[in-house]
Amino acid sequence: MLPLCVDLDGTLVRTDTLVEGLIALLGRMRFGTILRGLARGRAGLKAVVAAETKADPELLPYNGTLLDYIRAERAKGRRIVLTTAANETVACAIAGHLNLFDEVLASTATRNLKGRAKAEALVARFGEGGFVYAGDSRADLAVWRHAAAAVLVNVASGVAAKVRADGRVEYAIDDQPPLASALVRAIRPHQWMKNILVFVPIFTADAMADRASWIGGILAFLAFSATASSIYLINDLLDLAADRAHPRKRFRPFAAGTAPLPAGLALFVLLLAAGSALACAAGILAIVLAYAVISIAYSLRLKREPLIDVFALTGLYTVRLIGGGEATGHTLSLWLLAFASFLFLSLALVKRVAEVKDSAERSAGTISGRGYAPGDLAILQLFGVCSAFASSLVLALFVQNETTAGRFASPGLLWGIVPLVLLWNCRMWLSTSRGYMHHDPILYAARDWVSWAITGAMMVVVVAARAGFLAR
Repeated sequence: MLPLCVDLDGTLVRTDTLVEGLIALLGRMRFGTILRGLARGRAGLKAVVAAETKADPELLPYNGTLLDYIRAERAKGRRIVLTTAANETVACAIAGHLNLFDEVLASTATRNLKGRAKAEALVARFGEGGFVYAGDSRADLAVWRHAAAAVLVNVASGVAAKVRADGRVEYAIDDQPPLASALVRAIRPHQWMKNILVFVPIFTADAMADRASWIGGILAFLAFSATASSIYLINDLLDLAADRAHPRKRFRPFAAGTAPLPAGLALFVLLLAAGSALACAAGILAIVLAYAVISIAYSLRLKREPLIDVFALTGLYTVRLIGGGEATGHTLSLWLLAFASFLFLSLALVKRVAEVKDSAERSAGTISGRGYAPGDLAILQLFGVCSAFASSLVLALFVQNETTAGRFASPGLLWGIVPLVLLWNCRMWLSTSRGYMHHDPILYAARDWVSWAITGAMMVVVVAARAGFLAR
């Protein structure tokens, strides 16, 4: 039985270990290390990246179907060889973890074992037509030409047709989900709901009939949505290891290997450019760029800094309000900014408390990629609840201001908003304490019927106050 030689990147694992290493170095600002590797050529770059990043083989997204096939062939007594262009350090670590390979052929610091070089190494080791090769890309055509048969793993249709025309296909795997659906999941369109905040200034300024305000608001919404999606992409690319260690985040497209990393990088650039163009049209380019800078800083560093992370999240929510005010032409009052700041700080703490609670329940020492430990739970809850009550206090003062502004026929009814907002805040914290907060708090509220009921009640109160209900 001929030996089965298995490629690594894109075949055995649904990712590219070199690209992952480079992204990790970029996230740590190790530009000098990357340049030093590039100066040593492709093989030298792989050696430097492998030495500096130390990927955990236990967390990599393996192709389960291929692993089952390898195990079945190994049980028949077949020799299994890991044959990869990845650096030997990475290859040996993965081979040691899986314990399925009899031999490893990989790139060294001076030789890049890819394409023709890989074919030459396999022919030298097993002879012409003396092996079966499992691969995934066009670069593997050079190897398949010298193999007795091919194992195709999620190969593009055009490449697969060439392989089938040139030789025998022993086995084929096609279980990669459509790229478009994976990328749509990666940009998280459901998160765009947060950007509805840009329309708040229209309602607080009583400008619902102003067409120009709505046009500016829509442009701002689209600008923040495109920019936010670009940041989600780069955040997921930088958080691969942390996401794979998380029970739910490990299913995200890049962590699970259902979306290729280079496609994510390209889409990041495209969405960021689109968001900037839309922001320019809305007249809020500086604000959206500030949002992008804070978001990227959060992804690179701030999210690992205790407390600074939640204040950064608060700023990201508040910037949306400010951008909406500028785009719609209705500047926010200091009352609204103060209320929003305390409210958003409370919601940011809800998010962190939910993560710390989940970490504690899983008996994890620390939250992967964060700066908190389970012992921080009590103080974080205290900070968050205090922020929630502070937001209600500021709202009460704002309502008092509105009752003397003459804008409402029955201003006294506005006091009904204060207990409703406080009730909603208390419900959010009770849900978090009970372990129900598995999503972003805004998304949780969007799916919570009680939150919708409270929102409806507040709208009724405002309409009644404006219409003069119970006015003498």
